[in-house]
Amino acid sequence: MATIDRGFSEYLLKAVDNPAQYGVHQLFNDWWRFAPDAVKDKYLKDFRNLPDHKAFIADGHYADPISIAQLNDHAEGTFGRAYYHFIVDNNLEEKIAINYRMFHEHLEKSGALTGMPSEIRYAVLRGFQVHDFMHVVTGYDSSPRSEIALQAFSLAQLKFPYFSMWMSVVTTRMTFIDPDMIVPTMDAITEGWQFGRRARNLAFEKWEARLDDPLTELRPKFGIAPQGKLALAA
Repeated sequence: MATIDRGFSEYLLKAVDNPAQYGVHQLFNDWWRFAPDAVKDKYLKDFRNLPDHKAFIADGHYADPISIAQLNDHAEGTFGRAYYHFIVDNNLEEKIAINYRMFHEHLEKSGALTGMPSEIRYAVLRGFQVHDFMHVVTGYDSSPRSEIALQAFSLAQLKFPYFSMWMSVVTTRMTFIDPDMIVPTMDAITEGWQFGRRARNLAFEKWEARLDDPLTELRPKFGIAPQGKLALAA
């Protein structure tokens, strides 16, 4: 019977105890050194079976940074303007993807990412670039509940260990630390999962090229209702 490596379990408990201090992104990076090959192979197989996977990896697209000033130039009602408001109105970090890439490259040089396949390394870097775009496209705000829902949405579209670990951490916390969070957490997970199963895959899209698109016209192209937070009827 397969078991969780006891060395890794300390990292998992660290994330459960204080996710603000030791986040899922750190847990994700640390896991690959301990992950059984059979488990990694299953994740890779699912990833490679996704439509457009080959084109996504072959292209290796990593967009140039977009400044707040550039976003401010987009007309109201556009995807770019909505993204501008999402970042500015919520006082979010403009350079989170750049900062994560620097952190990632530091880990690579130190050998801390041993065991993480190259295509997974690329996917997580690109994932940090598109994450906030996905908030805007789906209609999920920056609240903790919406963050959990978006992670469940992402897991429904992409069986990726980063999203799985999000589910593990939040459900373990609600079970053993904060039972009051069971209902809101499970509601967010259920909503996001069902939504993600019905919408088109958002992870591989070049959102930077769609900033001038009217948001209410963009969403339906991906199976999302114009107002967001709901999949279009089949």
